[in-house]
Amino acid sequence: MKEYISTYIKQVEEFMKAEHGAAEYQKLLGEFETKINYFQHERLIHLIVTVLFALLEMSSIYVILVAPNLGAIVFSIMFLILLVPYVMHYYFLENSVQKMYTIRDRIISELERLTDKA
Repeated sequence: MKEYISTYIKQVEEFMKAEHGAAEYQKLLGEFETKINYFQHERLIHLIVTVLFALLEMSSIYVILVAPNLGAIVFSIMFLILLVPYVMHYYFLENSVQKMYTIRDRIISELERLTDKA
């Protein structure tokens, strides 16, 4: 997913460096908004999973504090090992979607400039 989002953002930025007409920008805007919706959905799913693992980690820490046992420690370590990459991936998704919002604003500005010109 990281490579897909990064590549797509680079493609759109390269597209915007060249001269294009209003029709091409209108098509790009429609596709771009669809992609934003997909990535927002992906971000929401990863937020839910990340929060779930954070709750599981906190619960296992609580169990360790209340009634220490080897099983709780093992689960706590496992949840932590899974939680760290989930947080990192969610961080990437959040920043990418935020960047896409600013790119969308640039696309709209360029589209408005082109339609005002015509």
